[in-house]
Amino acid sequence: MQLAWKLTSLPAANHQLALSDLRPPPVLMRRLGLTERWQRGELSNFDYLMSLNTVAGRSYNDLSQYPVFPWVIRDYTSKWLDLQNPKTYRDLSRPMGALSEKRLRQFIERYESFEDPTGRIKKFHYGTHYSSAASVAYYLIRMEPFASVHISLQSGKFDHADRQFHSIADTWNSCTTSSGDVKELTPEFFYMPEFLINHNGLNLGRKQDGTRLNDVKLPPWAATPEEFIRINRQALESEHVSANLHKWIDLIFGFKQRGAEAAKAHNVFYYLTYEGAVNIDAVQDPLERASIESQINYFGQTPTQLFALPHPPRHARTVQQLYSPLTTPASKVQQFVLQASSRDIAFVGSAQRVPSVQHGAALVSVP
Repeated sequence: MQLAWKLTSLPAANHQLALSDLRPPPVLMRRLGLTERWQRGELSNFDYLMSLNTVAGRSYNDLSQYPVFPWVIRDYTSKWLDLQNPKTYRDLSRPMGALSEKRLRQFIERYESFEDPTGRIKKFHYGTHYSSAASVAYYLIRMEPFASVHISLQSGKFDHADRQFHSIADTWNSCTTSSGDVKELTPEFFYMPEFLINHNGLNLGRKQDGTRLNDVKLPPWAATPEEFIRINRQALESEHVSANLHKWIDLIFGFKQRGAEAAKAHNVFYYLTYEGAVNIDAVQDPLERASIESQINYFGQTPTQLFALPHPPRHARTVQQLYSPLTTPASKVQQFVLQASSRDIAFVGSAQRVPSVQHGAALVSVP
């Protein structure tokens, strides 16, 4: 009930988004001027991504088309993070499947060698998707209704503990190295620390090494779930991500989503994940129809394409709009209560482990 209240009480990222507006999403984007507002710094990165998800038909009410957000940090082993160091961040110009050169070579080999004798199934790099009902339930398993969704997808029981969401570092490693895992994130990673805690006391089982699953294991640079959310949100709103986020938008919502540009970017998914790939009403065989519907509903859908041309970068700016999960309730997630220049933020880490700070850089920690 608490989760349902939070989701239904979230204000729209942009109050001009009318549910009754039937214009095509690309037309709606131009009419609302969201991109220009984001370029000028009037919309935070979080707000802009939520707006793109909304216009593209993604919704908290549909797990098969849940809002998708990017991994932005790549370092989950260090004790401290330098948010001014580009090496701290994931390469936003590449899809998850292309972040590891070794794994990418395997995907390219499969793409180039694949041929469907019927001609119906087109070449693809990835048989799994970056956003699906299963991946949403995987991340949010410690909260309802997602625990029940997970159980229903696993034939009435929790999946084996070794395959559940237990550690952020382990999940990052899986998403960047496993042959069948290219998940991105959900919005909760940037505002809701509760999903990292097993408040309901669910018996999630034990891993093969005997570890009992409970709360999610955090990286060393975050002492609490609240601190992890705060740092992850600061990284999302950082100058580096602001300067490169348009490259990720090209992959997910833009001109590299499909076609020749997607192939060049190693960003081609199974054909049924794309909007309009099949006319389900024309499928007469009930078994084939059920199989297609299951694929669409549970194994991922690519968002509606919003941009046919390269997305423009964000204008250089001096003021960062930051969100503080420590002081802002979830129902006010779209509002920002803290403003600071990212140039003043050099390191973030646990307040219990304060390092020496050089060159006058300010340490940001939980009060």
